[in-house]
Amino acid sequence: MRISGEQWQPRVAAAPSASLDRLFAGPDASPFGRRQRRVRGARVPVTVVTGFLGAGKTTLIRALLATPEGAGTAVVVNEFGEIGIDDALLRASSDATVLLGNGCLCCVARSDLQETLRALVAERARGAVPNFRRVLIETSGLADPGPVLQTFASDRALGGEFHLQSLIAVVDAATGAGTLARHPEARQQIALADRIVLTKTDLVDEAARRHAIKQVQAFGTAPLAIARDGAIDPAFLLAEPVAELPGRLGEGPRAHAHTHGVASFVLFFDAPLPWAAFEQAMAVLVALRGPDLLRVKGLVAVAGCRGPVVIHAVQHVAHRPVELDEWPDADRRSRLVFVTRGLARDTVAALFAAVRATAEAAAPSP
Repeated sequence: MRISGEQWQPRVAAAPSASLDRLFAGPDASPFGRRQRRVRGARVPVTVVTGFLGAGKTTLIRALLATPEGAGTAVVVNEFGEIGIDDALLRASSDATVLLGNGCLCCVARSDLQETLRALVAERARGAVPNFRRVLIETSGLADPGPVLQTFASDRALGGEFHLQSLIAVVDAATGAGTLARHPEARQQIALADRIVLTKTDLVDEAARRHAIKQVQAFGTAPLAIARDGAIDPAFLLAEPVAELPGRLGEGPRAHAHTHGVASFVLFFDAPLPWAAFEQAMAVLVALRGPDLLRVKGLVAVAGCRGPVVIHAVQHVAHRPVELDEWPDADRRSRLVFVTRGLARDTVAALFAAVRATAEAAAPSP
């Protein structure tokens, strides 16, 4: 592991997990953080770029770093192998580049990632690395991004410094369809993504490009954009996903069930939810099917709150919820995106309905 050319030895520390009785609770009595205009507040935003081997992740990152929007970005590169190549290519573009070598972020290097991010903050404070305003993580092509998301959800101290802004999945238009058919890692990357970037479209004809897009959209519901020679609108990579959530979900429930067992679907709730009922439903899901809740994210209209509450959970752990100052649009419905393994939409919807009905029946009459 290297930080600006210096050797640094990480320490392994166990990350705490959220309790089931108060899944989303913070360290104090309030379940929500201070009301914010945006999700991240003053924390450093983190963008994770994932994609199978050869998808074009490094080319995409280099193009982003060359733009004014990419200035002030610290880059963390995770490579599976004894010799790091991608970090060498990116060092010319970023003054703060870290290599997590010979490992995979979904395995033993998770603790390395936690310690690396803390070390970056410490190094910046003492002037050892230039000031940075965001962090970009490039995962190994073989990585399951789920544990990376889980790291930010479970490490409360890390969450105080950093905000996981979005997960970007990169797909090669020339070989992506075959890769998705053969490799479950690639399908997992697409299913969990906040946004998808299709690369190398110049190497295929229009029919092949349309086929690649169709295959990608069969495994994920995230917005998709096409990179030209590795370049793409920086806003597509760096904007807050929550701002685009209503538009991407549409007006009705959608569900995608895939042959590899991963399903994605959306639940809408017209009326505000009592927070206790929502948290109870999520706690039951986590207790019974925690490993199968690959990701849950969205906006919840909570009774008594002015703005929506942003929810983000990964398997058995959850980020602390944050109440936004206002809704991003005129739609005031709760909407939650679920990415699950072997867990159907109807089952989850029935659980929420049952918990809410119980809560309403127990509530005192006006």
